Amino acid sequence: MSAATSGGRRVVVVGGGVAGLATAALLGRDGWQVTLLEKHADVGGRAGLWTRDGFRFDTGPSWYLMPEVFDHFFAMLGTSSAEQLDLVRLDPAYRVFYESHPEPLTVPGDAEQTVALFESVEPGAGAALRRYLDSGRRTYELSVSRFLYSNFETPRALLGGEVLRRTPELMRLLFRSLHDHIAAHVTDPRLQQVLGYPAVFLGTAPRRAPSLYHLMSWLDLVDGVRYPQGGFTTFVEALHRLAREAGVEVRTEADVTRILTTPGARGRRRAQVRGVALTRADGTQELVEADLVVAAADLHHVETTMLPRELQTFPESWWRSRDPGPGAVLVYLGVRGELPQLPHHSLFFTEDWDRNFGAIFDSPSQVPDPASSYVCRPSATDPSVAPAGHENLFILVPIPADPGLGRGGEDGAGDPVVEKVADAAIAQVAAWAGVPDLAERVVVRRTVGPGDFATDLNAWSGGVLGPGHVLRQSAFFRAGNVSRKVAGLHYAGSSTVPGIGLPMCLISAELVLKRLRGDRSSGPSPEAPR
Repeated sequence: MSAATSGGRRVVVVGGGVAGLATAALLGRDGWQVTLLEKHADVGGRAGLWTRDGFRFDTGPSWYLMPEVFDHFFAMLGTSSAEQLDLVRLDPAYRVFYESHPEPLTVPGDAEQTVALFESVEPGAGAALRRYLDSGRRTYELSVSRFLYSNFETPRALLGGEVLRRTPELMRLLFRSLHDHIAAHVTDPRLQQVLGYPAVFLGTAPRRAPSLYHLMSWLDLVDGVRYPQGGFTTFVEALHRLAREAGVEVRTEADVTRILTTPGARGRRRAQVRGVALTRADGTQELVEADLVVAAADLHHVETTMLPRELQTFPESWWRSRDPGPGAVLVYLGVRGELPQLPHHSLFFTEDWDRNFGAIFDSPSQVPDPASSYVCRPSATDPSVAPAGHENLFILVPIPADPGLGRGGEDGAGDPVVEKVADAAIAQVAAWAGVPDLAERVVVRRTVGPGDFATDLNAWSGGVLGPGHVLRQSAFFRAGNVSRKVAGLHYAGSSTVPGIGLPMCLISAELVLKRLRGDRSSGPSPEAPR
C-alpha cells in the first residue's frame, strides 16, 4: 500500500549505505516521513571514502556496470544520471595479467574489437564469443523484465510467455555451472578466465555459479564499463542529496541496537513493528517510533542481534547452511611517479584457478598462495584522486570470509596475515606488470581485512560483498525482503533480493517501494514525469 493509505506514515531506515540511502529517497518522494539512521559519522557504508595526504580512495565499489539501472533509479526521483554524475566510458575496459603468460590481454571498450581479440587468441573464439554474448543479452533482458524487479509474491513472474518458451534453456543455465558453460564455447584458459572472472564479483567461483550469470559478460564486454569522475563517493553524495531533497532526515552516529515490536492482535501470529532503539555517539539511549522499519544493514546482523529469537525469520540456524561469499584484503596505495603499465582496471589471474577458489570456498578454507587479485588505478582517468606526480591504487585480494584472519591498518600496522597478503599482492603487481620498484615508491598505505568488515560494517563472517550467488542464494531462492514474523519490517541491501552490487542495491530499494505500493508486477516501476 502507499503511504497515503497505510496505517502510518513514519519510516525508519536502518543503515546509510547505498541501499539505505536509495530506499529512503524513494520512500521520501512517495510521501512517507523518513528518518535514516547510520551508526558511522558518514553515510555510504561499503561505498565510503578515505583520504590522506591528498589521496582520495573509494573504499569499496569501483565498477560501474548496468547503467540503465542507475538511469531508471534516478528517473524515478525526477532526475537523471547525466544530471547527477559525470560518467566516463573506459577504453580499454581492463587489462588481464596471467601467471603463466608473459603478455597480458588488453580488453577493449568496444565489442567488435573484443571479438577480434578473442579470435586472435583462439581461432573460432570470435564467433563463439558472439554466440555467448548474444545469449547473455537475451538472458539479461529476460532477467530485467521478469526476475530482478520482482518480489516473487506471485508466480506471475515465472509464468510469462517468454519465460515458458525459454524454460528448457533457463533450466540448463540454472543447473549448469558457469565454468562448464564457458568451456563449451572457448578452450584457451586465458579466454575462459576473462569470461569467468565476473563470478568473483557475484561472491562465488565459476564452478559454483549458475551459468545464468554468463549475462555478466554481456554487461562488461558490450554494455561497457564506466567511471564517475570524482570517484564513487560522488554517487553516494548524489543519493544523500536526493534523499534530503525528498524530505528525509539523515542522522549519523546513531547505532540501532534493537527493533521494537508489539505483540500481534488476538488471532494474529505476527508481531507489529513500532520503532527502533539506538545508541547515540555520547552513549545515551533513544527510542525512535515508526510505523515501518526498513533494515538496510547486514541481514544476519539485523536478524540475530536486533530481534529476539522467536521473531527472527532468518535465525542463526538458517545461516549455518548458507554461503557468505568471499572475504578480502583491500589495499589502498598512494604511489610516487606514474604507472602507465596499469589501465584503470587490471586483473591478475593465477594459473591454477580451481586451487585458488578451492582455498577460499572449500572447507577447511585457507588464504590462497599465490592469490589472484584485482587492481584499480582510478588516477588513470581521474586526476582528482591523487596529488600531481602520484598514482592512486586500490587492490582487492579475495580470501576466505573469516574475521579471525585479522584487521588491517595504516603503514603496515595491520594484523600479520592481512599485511602478508598485501605484501604478496604488491609484489605480484610489481613482477607481472613490470614495475620492479613499486614497493619502494609507496608513500601512503592502508589495509583492510575481514575483521574490519565484521566490526565496522557488521558483515556476516567478515564477507566483502554479501552472500554469494550460488544457485540456492539466487533469484527467488535468496533471502526475502520482508519479515515473516514482524509486520512492518522490511529489508534492503546485498543480503536480500536481488543480490550483490550497486545496481542490485538500487533495485532492492525499489522492491521495498513496490511492496508498499502493492505493486506485484515483475518489471521496473513507472518513472517520475520530468
